[in-house]
Amino acid sequence: MTTTAPPARPRRAALSVRTRIVAVITAVAFLGMAVVGLTVYLVERTVSLEAIEGRLQDNLESARIIVAGGPDGPEGTTTWTTAEEALRAVVQRMSPDDNTGAIGIIDGKARFRSGVGLDIDLTAKPGFVPYVVSQVTGNDPRIGTYAEEGVVWRYLAAPIAISGGDPNQKVIFAMAYDVRAELDEINGTAQAYVVASVIALVVIALVASLVSGRLLRPLRQMRETAERVTGQALTERLPVQGTDDVSELAATMNDMLDRLDNALDSQRQLLSDVGHELKTPITIVRGNLEVMDPADPDDVRETRDLAIDELERMAMLVQDLAAAAALHGPRPIAASRVDVAELLQQIVRKAEGIDGATVSAGESADVVAILDPARITQAMLQLAQNGVSHGGGRIEIGSRVRGETLELWVRDNGPGVPDADKAMVFDRFHRGGDDRGGSGLGLNIVQVIARAHGGSVRVEDADGGGAMFVIAVPLDAATMGDVPPRPPLPDLMATTEGS
Repeated sequence: MTTTAPPARPRRAALSVRTRIVAVITAVAFLGMAVVGLTVYLVERTVSLEAIEGRLQDNLESARIIVAGGPDGPEGTTTWTTAEEALRAVVQRMSPDDNTGAIGIIDGKARFRSGVGLDIDLTAKPGFVPYVVSQVTGNDPRIGTYAEEGVVWRYLAAPIAISGGDPNQKVIFAMAYDVRAELDEINGTAQAYVVASVIALVVIALVASLVSGRLLRPLRQMRETAERVTGQALTERLPVQGTDDVSELAATMNDMLDRLDNALDSQRQLLSDVGHELKTPITIVRGNLEVMDPADPDDVRETRDLAIDELERMAMLVQDLAAAAALHGPRPIAASRVDVAELLQQIVRKAEGIDGATVSAGESADVVAILDPARITQAMLQLAQNGVSHGGGRIEIGSRVRGETLELWVRDNGPGVPDADKAMVFDRFHRGGDDRGGSGLGLNIVQVIARAHGGSVRVEDADGGGAMFVIAVPLDAATMGDVPPRPPLPDLMATTEGS
């Protein structure tokens, strides 16, 4: 029977983080420039249109002053003899301006032009003069817009009448501004702004690309390192440069790789140790079963007893491995406020139940500490069992405070631990020279419990001979002095005996 591997999931095309950062920065810069440019353009356009209106009003006032003042000006005494004469004076005296044109209209025909060359020839559009004449009624001036024949002119049409003039004669002063030409001036500025903005956006995109590339380089190295990391190759590490967030992330990833490396090393060591430890009892049981004489009842009985004994050793090893694994979980301890003196009394009472143990209570610290009483009891009873197995059975249990540290200790009266073994006595599967058949995990479990409390465990020579095993945990959360009444600790004997 053949099996077909599931089809590979198609990988979706995605933009890189660098591309997205550059795109976002460029887009934000574009929006900002567009909003600023459009706002400035609209403001300038409004100002230009209002300026046209203002200049038309100014010229209307100037025309009124000229007509009212007569040939000699406001201080003269003479008056205009005809409206045509006044119109000529208004057209000729008009102040020239950019994008403007002016004419004098008499009875629907253009008669006078400014003596100064102007930008607009109002007679170039044949429909302008008839349109202006049609818009003027009576003696009221008019300001309007002529948007015909391909032009947009804002015009002023002011009728001119003098006292004693011909009432049937229609005399009009007309002036116009080319709105498009006026706006072209700011349109040119707007085009220059657009070109400058495009150049600025290109520069911003290039700078953002360079900066983001440098900032994201550690992330790219992290990805490449993660791709190279396997269960057999965990030696890759990231270079840590600078003190920014990305550098801290690189340092954190290096710490994670260190932990993974240590975890895999511990796993390999554990599997190697377990294989080595189980190999011996399995070999013994198999060898004895192979040479057993089924016809000899005594040989069968002896082989059965030996097999049971070896199976018990393997069961104890598996039980200790399970206990050690539980201590490496996400929550190895459940700490609470504990009266250390009361806890020590319970530990002494439970240690007295160990076969062959003669237990005495030593000094006891009067403190309340944040501990896991079940785990501390488990560790202390393991030390007590170790003292009975290797120290002759007479042990002493106590506790004390040294500085900011709480120490709980078990002393035996045996030969002690050689100096050469003190550094290795808490290693997994380490057994001393007088191996009593244990799993070799007991003292390692004690070390794990101590470390789970933020402390440590050590062995030292006791005064008068023997060894003293000391569990030291921080006293940061401990309260010295009188202990208020609190409920008694739960009986942990069943839990401890089952560990």
